[in-house]
Amino acid sequence: MTSTGPKEALFPPALLPFAARVERRIDELLRDELARWQAVDARLAEPIDALRDFVATGGKRLRPAFCYCSFIGGGGALDNQSVVDAAAALELVHTFALAHDDVMDGSAIRRGEDSVHARFARRHGRSGWRGEARRFGEGMAILVGDFAFTYADVLMRGMPGAAQAVFDELRIELCVGQSLDLVGTASASTEADLANRIAVYKSGKYTVERPLHLGAALAGRLEPLAPTLSAIGLPLGHAFQLRDDVLGAFGDAEVTGKPVGDDLREGKSTPLVALAFERARAEDRPLLGRLGDPGLTATEISSLQDLFVRTGALEQVESDIARLVAEARDALASAPITDLARSWLDELAAYVAWRDR
Repeated sequence: MTSTGPKEALFPPALLPFAARVERRIDELLRDELARWQAVDARLAEPIDALRDFVATGGKRLRPAFCYCSFIGGGGALDNQSVVDAAAALELVHTFALAHDDVMDGSAIRRGEDSVHARFARRHGRSGWRGEARRFGEGMAILVGDFAFTYADVLMRGMPGAAQAVFDELRIELCVGQSLDLVGTASASTEADLANRIAVYKSGKYTVERPLHLGAALAGRLEPLAPTLSAIGLPLGHAFQLRDDVLGAFGDAEVTGKPVGDDLREGKSTPLVALAFERARAEDRPLLGRLGDPGLTATEISSLQDLFVRTGALEQVESDIARLVAEARDALASAPITDLARSWLDELAAYVAWRDR
């Protein structure tokens, strides 16, 4: 991957035990649900197994981490169970979004494995069932996402009203961002404003700002902390998505778990692409016109990468990431939260901006 950022891309080790607690909570819930529904019909094991396997493939557990940081920052207890449940709900909403996103984008690979719809399409083909394997796979993936979305609600039962309101807003904003992303891709938009709006709503707000708000709400400190947490979360969430865009164009498939250039083949509307269009020469237009073609070759992907470098689009995005992280860290320095949470958030800021996956 091409990057000019600091070499600080490790997930904070001190937050790994909390991530493990969240994973155990999800697995316990899905294990119990698997036993319950298998007793009704053995075939119901497949979608729940698929959900369980998908969660177990990993992921960054960023949303739980940000939620926990603000909960502790607001004075919450380290061993509180409610924040584990809420963080697990966040991870299931993320799983829902990924399962549906892969259907929308036609992505066959996620985290180095079959995406959910590809898994079920293969199941259909192996079984020799009637109908179209693709439609069966996509239908099952939608249902697996729906299971995740519903189990997230189960985990949020009994949470304070302020926390539930944040959780609801997070999900609405996620849908808003996804809608804008579909429109931007389908319309082949190169508008910088739209690309940045997608970055904020599809990923930025629901990855950082709202999880921070949720943790503060669980600690009973949302009202006094919300403005500061937004000042940290909005630029950091934007930086997170800009890094995602760079990884989508330049990332190492063995590290990211997705084919190199997938975002370019899908024609994603990103700030990186918008900058390249703005700065490109006339002779670059035919190559840029190939964006969104699933048949883009490895040579064309390499040429587009060269174009992003030559036009300064990559350098500008890297500069924007550094600026956004600095802005978030400025707000963090004076945030009225515990020093422990401040140190965790500072490490997370480096991770979301300069990670390699």
